[in-house]
Amino acid sequence: MFFSIIIPLYNRPNEIKELLDSMLKQSYSMFEIIVVEDGSSCPAREIVEAYRDRMEVYYFEKENEGQGFARNYGFEKAKGDYFIVFDSDILVPEDYLSIILKGIEKEHLDAFGGPDAAHPSFTPIQKAISYSMTSPFTTGGIRGNKKHVGAFHPRSFNMGISRKVYEVTKGFRLARRSEDIEFSIRMIEAGFKVGLIAEGFVYHKRRATFFQFFKQTNFFGKGRIDIYLLFPEELKFVHALPTVFVLGLLILILSNIFTVFSSGSFLPWCFFATVGNFLLLIYTFLLFLHAWTTTKSFYVGLLSVVAAYTQLIAYGTGFIQSYVQKVLFKN
Repeated sequence: MFFSIIIPLYNRPNEIKELLDSMLKQSYSMFEIIVVEDGSSCPAREIVEAYRDRMEVYYFEKENEGQGFARNYGFEKAKGDYFIVFDSDILVPEDYLSIILKGIEKEHLDAFGGPDAAHPSFTPIQKAISYSMTSPFTTGGIRGNKKHVGAFHPRSFNMGISRKVYEVTKGFRLARRSEDIEFSIRMIEAGFKVGLIAEGFVYHKRRATFFQFFKQTNFFGKGRIDIYLLFPEELKFVHALPTVFVLGLLILILSNIFTVFSSGSFLPWCFFATVGNFLLLIYTFLLFLHAWTTTKSFYVGLLSVVAAYTQLIAYGTGFIQSYVQKVLFKN
């Protein structure tokens, strides 16, 4: 089987160099790489073309339209039997393609998704963010896990489709924000077999700061409402849990304020504040303990608490904002 690796790129020349370095080490060699520069102001042509004497890699530039359409542009240029989509901020284990090939052939998959993990070289913040994105205390541990909610939807940082899937679906319909989920749903509705290859993971660097992580996950929360408007049946209770967390946190803050100003005389507020503070303390402690044992680092464990709160608050507020704007006010 011949693979076409499609990588949309936007102002990340250093990341693409690291990704291409990791692809040089692949044990399976039947692949090409197509890098699509999506209207970047800091293009990476020289970096990408420096690899052309070591592997089959092609570089294309187009006007900025978003990563979904940049991937479609790459699909049009691809000659593979199977297309694999990567984000630019990943590193690929050397046996990745061999594992993917076995998984596709064993399960007869038309499309697949794989999980992500933290590489030892990542910064403590990146490791904390990676933990938060896969933790049972934030996502319920369902991301990149066989115990997912409903049908499995591959994500675009590590997604593969057969040429037949592309020919039938015509690729991505959305340029950005939840474009991978929308695409996955259409694949399944078209009757293609879509599955998780759990061993086919990549190392995902994600964001370098908590502020960037907040913006990203806030975007995800808004995107979930976009999917709801297109496919109402795809909204599950677990998707609203960060919103429940945000509302509960807000009520707890107000309860503590009212308790202080009422000198404890207004018992319902006092009771709620006491119980809420206790439960939040227990949650935070268990979260830290799990992160510490999982990452084997006390410091990363502490940062993971910050990452988890950042993720839940950002996703929840994005979900609420988009729900109010698009569902309630239909704007």
